[in-house]
Amino acid sequence: MTSIEQKEADPEIPDLIVDNTTGTTYVKGRFFGKGGFAKCYEITDTKTNKVFAGKIVSKKLLLKSNQKEKMMQEIEIHRSLHHDNIVQFYGFFDDPNFVYIVLELCRKRSMMELHRRRKTLTEPEVRYYMRQLMLGVLYLHEKNIIHRDLKLGNLFLNDDVQVKIGDLGLAARIEYRGQRKRTLCGTPNYIAPEILNKKGHSFEVDVWSMGCIMYTLLVGKPPFETKSLKDTYGKIKRCEYRIPTPLRRSQQAVMMIMSMLQGEPSKRPSVKELLNHPFFSCGYLPPSLPVSSLTMTPRFDVIENEDALLRKPLTELNSGANHRLATPGKGPSSSPSVTRVPPARNMHEERLHHMHKIVIQLMKVNPQIVLDSPAEDQSDPALQPLFWVSKWVDYSDKYGFGYQLCDDSVGVIFNDCTKIVLLQDQQNVHYFEQNGIESYYTKTNTPSHLEKKMKLLSYFLRYMTDHLMKTGESVQRDCDRLSRIPYVTFWHRSSKCVLMLLANGTLQVNFMDHNKLIICPLMQAVTHINEEKVFRTYSLETIEQKGCSRQLLGCIDYVKRKLRSLISLENDKLGH
Repeated sequence: MTSIEQKEADPEIPDLIVDNTTGTTYVKGRFFGKGGFAKCYEITDTKTNKVFAGKIVSKKLLLKSNQKEKMMQEIEIHRSLHHDNIVQFYGFFDDPNFVYIVLELCRKRSMMELHRRRKTLTEPEVRYYMRQLMLGVLYLHEKNIIHRDLKLGNLFLNDDVQVKIGDLGLAARIEYRGQRKRTLCGTPNYIAPEILNKKGHSFEVDVWSMGCIMYTLLVGKPPFETKSLKDTYGKIKRCEYRIPTPLRRSQQAVMMIMSMLQGEPSKRPSVKELLNHPFFSCGYLPPSLPVSSLTMTPRFDVIENEDALLRKPLTELNSGANHRLATPGKGPSSSPSVTRVPPARNMHEERLHHMHKIVIQLMKVNPQIVLDSPAEDQSDPALQPLFWVSKWVDYSDKYGFGYQLCDDSVGVIFNDCTKIVLLQDQQNVHYFEQNGIESYYTKTNTPSHLEKKMKLLSYFLRYMTDHLMKTGESVQRDCDRLSRIPYVTFWHRSSKCVLMLLANGTLQVNFMDHNKLIICPLMQAVTHINEEKVFRTYSLETIEQKGCSRQLLGCIDYVKRKLRSLISLENDKLGH
């Protein structure tokens, strides 16, 4: 087949998408990813400038009658739903080549990406997410709809970090009381035993899946996960899973999980009963969470101290797969807004741990294919970083290294190896001593010995932005105070680049030719920003298998060499 014939066979999605039934025109924007039959893009209404997610399916994939029927059933069910915790359906239309579904845009991706970045969550976070999930599922069940594919990848997050249940491709209506569905469907790690046993299933399968989700969020992996599908299905049928020792300390969480993961469907509680479970009332349930919680553990010590709860705060510091429990000590002030947290581990060792992890991953990337221009759908936007350095200034000949993150928070690494960060709300201040001990203040409640450093922070901020810092106090939300951003913990400058390591393990390398790399070892992905500021994220596995541009390959090779050199220097410091 010639290239012309191939183009005719596979028409491209147009840049301007027109709904002829309403006259609405959408501009196709960023590619969000693909899955199953569909590709997803950001689309913007040209009249209102409102932004949506466009789920786009080629009609060539809907040639069989059952495929059309399945898609129309998904549309029919989804368009009937209106709930805060379900992705909003806005409409659908088609043209000769594609079917377009217009949906609510969830910019913070799915909870699968949250899981990959954080591994395990704290109990307050699990209460927050599970309650919203259950409210959405309760709404579905009250409308006689079973979702049948509840999993982390189908739970989306909007800008306010609110749960939105999506992808109703396997959803089904219960037409009459006692009806049991018999279709074999679901995702292996979340599928209920009655589906595998083909005994017929109903609403209880969603309760089972929520039990698997809750276990995964608290433990870091699904309860029945094995290396083979056969073994996983065997464990599900036998209802065979283990409660790890750390989780056993949380009695109400264990009881709730066990109530959902029962082999006999009739023994599982209803969603309404689950919402009244003591797990939701036995500890703090945050009304909101900061965006930073998608990559760093929130600071629940602040809220718990203020509420005088008589239990240890769950401020589990998170970095990769290493989870430590930290308890706040007394700060320099008796104010409840001041907390001191001991360092998680030796800072040099922490730095080496992150660098080693990145080098090991990059060493496996040796693509045999060099591409002039990688295809758009070769990228994986779901893996793109949440935080990166948007501006930096090197004033280390006098004071230190200043930077601004993409969320407008600002930090400085001083020449004495202390660090200070002013969060996006321009009220909360985090200070890190040379040994890594963290102290938390508000801007109006910093100790006198930090006065000079606060002034220098303001100086760096003025230098990096076009306007002065805002004066006056802003209204603080709980999620602002809970935030713990991935500050820059280490930097290095050479003649070719500036290298910056963030506290969550992300490595950013800004080359002097204006190319940039952002490497996330947790997502095993690399983001390349070229001179034209084109922003593309690729999984390392995709680069290895399908190749990459010569420019990106050169950047990766340089970073490998530079990191090995820095690791050697760090080892010399430690006397290894």
